[in-house]
Amino acid sequence: MMVDLDPSGQVTQKEPDRSQRQYLNYAFYKLDAAFRRLPRAEQTEMKAELQVAVEGWTDAPAPKGLIQRTYSTVGTRSGSDFMLWRIAFDLADFQEAQARINRTRMGGYLTQPHNYISMQKRSQYVNRIEGSGHGLELLPGQGSYLFVYPFVKTRAWYDLSPHSRQGMMDEHIYASGPFKGIRLNTSYSYGIDDQEFIVAFDSEYPQEFVDLVGRLRYTEASLYTLSDTPMFTCIKKDVAGILNDLA
Repeated sequence: MMVDLDPSGQVTQKEPDRSQRQYLNYAFYKLDAAFRRLPRAEQTEMKAELQVAVEGWTDAPAPKGLIQRTYSTVGTRSGSDFMLWRIAFDLADFQEAQARINRTRMGGYLTQPHNYISMQKRSQYVNRIEGSGHGLELLPGQGSYLFVYPFVKTRAWYDLSPHSRQGMMDEHIYASGPFKGIRLNTSYSYGIDDQEFIVAFDSEYPQEFVDLVGRLRYTEASLYTLSDTPMFTCIKKDVAGILNDLA
């Protein structure tokens, strides 16, 4: 069945799922303007050091399953300059990624205004819908743009019957149907971060994403949104391109 008639597990007493899952980290960074006042040669040397640190994180055995996608937010978000989207099977790998940056000289000029952690999990609403983007196999960073935001439902949402929620999500999915140029990656943060979900929309078409979000405002499920900000528009670039945007 698509709908879980006992999502709380109080009736069926379902066993905990301890299968290996991917963790996701959306790490946003802001550069101190003081860096831009350094001599150009010093900037170049420090940027090269940071590039090695960031790119070197994925130089690990394939079973580690480390994935990284890099984005610039220069000009699209005043509070951050770039974002690293990391995926790993072990939370400690995210610590190692940040430690690499901390050990660089340029790391002393970087702050993290936002940092989100979430976990991959199959959606209870779309298990039988092909290409929904909610499955267990992520295809991150396929488009030139990534639209990211933390998401929280109202407590009233969880008080609805499973069939009521499924009906609203069916409407939500149906309204999204025509927008084939948008791929949605939803991940779950219950208990491991402040938000409940992180949603990341991968696309080549910002205009299509704007129209999609506008259409979803008219669905019944949107009445149960407590928070869906801040929203980030991220432009995919390699690390060299990101550093060139910074200074």
